Amino acid sequence: MKVLTLNVCGIRASQKKGLFKWLKKVKPDLICFQEVRALEDQISSDDFNITGYKRYMSVAEKKGYSGVCIYTKETPKNINKNFGSKLFTSEGRFIELELNKLKIISIYFPSGSSGEIRQELKYQFMSKFESYLKKIKKENKPILICGDWNIAHKEIDIKNWKGNKKNSGFLPEERAWIDKIINYYNCVDAFRFINDKPDNYTWWSNRGRAWDNNVGWRIDYQMLSSPKNVAILSADIYKKERFSDHSPLIIDYDI
Repeated sequence: MKVLTLNVCGIRASQKKGLFKWLKKVKPDLICFQEVRALEDQISSDDFNITGYKRYMSVAEKKGYSGVCIYTKETPKNINKNFGSKLFTSEGRFIELELNKLKIISIYFPSGSSGEIRQELKYQFMSKFESYLKKIKKENKPILICGDWNIAHKEIDIKNWKGNKKNSGFLPEERAWIDKIINYYNCVDAFRFINDKPDNYTWWSNRGRAWDNNVGWRIDYQMLSSPKNVAILSADIYKKERFSDHSPLIIDYDI
């Protein structure tokens, strides 16, 4: 099972950059997008469809903002767009599909880089999501949490870690929280399970020449919860083409 996650930074913009033509060649089994920034009727044309797949979305009340979706070949048994927070449900930051062999989540954590108010909202989001993880911790079915977490976990996950210790996305509290998610909630960072090498990033600032010089952050994850009977076979960050300021994270599983 090949699973892809990508913050598209606007699905209409990424489509113009060739994303869907590329997806039709790659043919992942499951595709998770974040920061879709579109309503259903704005992406109803064939340009945004992939033959054999259905799309399930959670959109923000605010137009042109946030939003997540999942493309799947399988009709889900259940669809959930709320992990326990009305505020963040209205921002379209979470969708969960229950499939035959697993549950898959597309999630978009808030950024706190614009100031203290947004950082506090980010901490609220983290707390609410942790409460949700407590509820699903004992599930027998594997749960794959894909998306933009807006946190670089360790020094290896960010190029300029010394200069970002006090910046949102690499704060000690944020990094310790991911430690807790991995250790207490029995989650596996699927990419790091396969690849322990530095200089592997999924997001680059548009400032300066961050992309050209690979001055990036690894903030996009596929976290596997309840990983019994799941093998992680391969992991890749696709960088041959650019569809947004993030790169697609593609991981193969045997479930």
